[in-house]
Amino acid sequence: MIDFLALVNNRQSDRKYLDTPVEEEKLRRCLEAARLAPSACNSQPWKFIVVNDAGLRDSLAGLTTSGRLLPLNHFTRQAPVLVVLVMEQPNLTSRFGEAVKNKKYTLMDVGIAASHFCLQAASDGLGTCMIGWFDEPGVSKLLNIPSGKRPMLIIALGYPAGKKRQKKRKDPDRIVSYNTY
Repeated sequence: MIDFLALVNNRQSDRKYLDTPVEEEKLRRCLEAARLAPSACNSQPWKFIVVNDAGLRDSLAGLTTSGRLLPLNHFTRQAPVLVVLVMEQPNLTSRFGEAVKNKKYTLMDVGIAASHFCLQAASDGLGTCMIGWFDEPGVSKLLNIPSGKRPMLIIALGYPAGKKRQKKRKDPDRIVSYNTY
């Protein structure tokens, strides 16, 4: 088993994928890791839509790109699997907490679940990229997502074709303090 900090350091947002199918068992482990993620009041406000049908995946990938003027997310056409993370209604306790504390616990929960998914993928030698820039109404229509439910992220999943990059992060002294801001 890989050391957790090594795993976190190894995980990156991959934007180039091999044309190699993702094994069902690895996909299931990613989904299970996400399913087991913690959530406020155990509300688990998520649903994962796995898109691995080639035609549907290509249509979905087309909804993540922004045309030729701003060339975003064209790599999604290479990824063998796209997973849409839909934000569901949280349970009553979590909704109450959100209202009282004016905090979007549901957004935090979805982020934690997505992170679990991506870390499991990295553990299995797969690459991922979380995508927030996409045509939400188009995705909802394409995948028959009911009104009132929102696709929050699309995760590209596959075997990475690019090289590992050196992580560029802020110095710890800039982001950590003890006992006061």
